[in-house]
Amino acid sequence: MAALMHNTNLTAKQDCILEPLCFPEHLCGSAPLASSSDGRPVTCSLCSDSFPASEKDQLLKHMVLYHKLVIADVKLIADFPRYMLYWKKRFTEQPITDFCSVIKTNSEGPVEQQEHYFLLCDALPEDRILREQLQQRRLEGVLDQQQKERDDTTFHRACMFCNEEFTGNRSSLLNHMAKEHSFSIGLPDNIVYCNEFLDTLECKLENMQCLYCEKTFRDKTTLKDHMRKKQHRRINARNHEYDRFYVINYLELGKTWEEVQSEDDRELFEDEDDDWSDWQAHPVYAVCLFCEQQAETMEKMYTHMEETHEFDLHKLKTDLSLKFYQQVKLVNYIRRELHQCRCYCCQEKFETKEELVQHLVNTGHGMQLPEISHWDQPQYYFPTYENDALLTALSDSESESEGPNPSSEVPVIAEDISNLKVIKQTSVLNKLLKDRAAVKDSN
Repeated sequence: MAALMHNTNLTAKQDCILEPLCFPEHLCGSAPLASSSDGRPVTCSLCSDSFPASEKDQLLKHMVLYHKLVIADVKLIADFPRYMLYWKKRFTEQPITDFCSVIKTNSEGPVEQQEHYFLLCDALPEDRILREQLQQRRLEGVLDQQQKERDDTTFHRACMFCNEEFTGNRSSLLNHMAKEHSFSIGLPDNIVYCNEFLDTLECKLENMQCLYCEKTFRDKTTLKDHMRKKQHRRINARNHEYDRFYVINYLELGKTWEEVQSEDDRELFEDEDDDWSDWQAHPVYAVCLFCEQQAETMEKMYTHMEETHEFDLHKLKTDLSLKFYQQVKLVNYIRRELHQCRCYCCQEKFETKEELVQHLVNTGHGMQLPEISHWDQPQYYFPTYENDALLTALSDSESESEGPNPSSEVPVIAEDISNLKVIKQTSVLNKLLKDRAAVKDSN
């Protein structure tokens, strides 16, 4: 019976997106930080199925597919196996609805097509406290490891650039590379798992790979000349493989080692100039709805979609009077349909995305949307792609309107000045001034 239900659910869900999607943009997702539970199998919090720690995504798919449970911000959970064990116990004590927000899909459709999903997130105080405790536990372990490395006097390693050997404390090698070779990975006190970090860097050099641009060269001489001439003696600030080697990533969620690497703490106490004139913001690249084209500005992206794919998002927003969250749902809906190679207008399926895009142009379906109830659904609040920069450029149509909106005008009542003289004569302030003057005269 259970197997039959599994097969039925699999058939019904074959078009579902069960894994987090991510554009192959300039910035990629972060690699997982070190966890005290790495390697342990992880058990589903709602059944007895378990998965290897390296297959966490498979467990998340399992929970969505069979239990309709979604866990928010999984990447920010410091110890995922412990987190799952905790909620497995709690779900046996109380109903899942006591802890999770319930999201009903296809809310305006037939009852038989409606489904309820459960969202577990840190909006629940108990979940937030659990996440903080797990983070604190991991931080304590990382700090213990860092202290061991700082106190270790048996460190022995050769410089990866000149082969000079260093014995004693790791700081002697790191300071040597910074001073003699202009290669700094940060202050020794900011680094943890130092040997593993250096192993990673040496492996790249042995594979003839530049540490900054990560291009591969034919021999060590060419690589050495490249790194010297291009001033590439530094690590790639966009490679999140290095996140786990910086203590700051365990101290506060949301900060990355890139901020540490970009600051030279050796000059911090010598130069306290607060000049921010050299600040350079990294551009955010939006990806076209229909192809892989990227643009640094939203104006360029809108122009590209209109000229190349005959799709005018601004016109749709105006014609349909779409509010901000309706725009979000529409973009996520179109993203999902195109990811599944399905026309969002007529629902015809295609073998490739290119065939679908050509179909949209040939049939004029690009600007034709299904009934609003088809895509204006709660499930489309969630981004189809986690790093979809197009969503950040959407705006409320009401805030962009140049003229006043008659339906939302607030009546302004003019000041009544007909009895202004009487008001002045009878005001409390006037009486107080008169009383003060009388007291002053009497003195």
